[in-house]
Amino acid sequence: MANQNHDSGVPAALQEIQSSGALSLAVSLEVDARGLACPLPLLKAKQGLRNVEQGELLRVLATDAGSLKDFVSFAQLTGQVLESFCIHDNYYCFVLRKH
Repeated sequence: MANQNHDSGVPAALQEIQSSGALSLAVSLEVDARGLACPLPLLKAKQGLRNVEQGELLRVLATDAGSLKDFVSFAQLTGQVLESFCIHDNYYCFVLRKH
């Protein structure tokens, strides 16, 4: 995984939590939204959050570049915690902690 800079399109909030460990964290549920266009990755994440308990982790895999800003906004608006993030093999990995 290459380090991302400000020109990469990755929001600062994600750069701060970017870690290759996002793929190896123990999560309660993983949602594969790769190949789905905006807003489907976020909708799949919302559905996934319904199936995990407060404090548990949800990992979402997505390929849509719009999901970068969508997940940051979603976390800010709903109080979910973006725990970790990485870019791996041309897809994004978001780890959310249910609030």
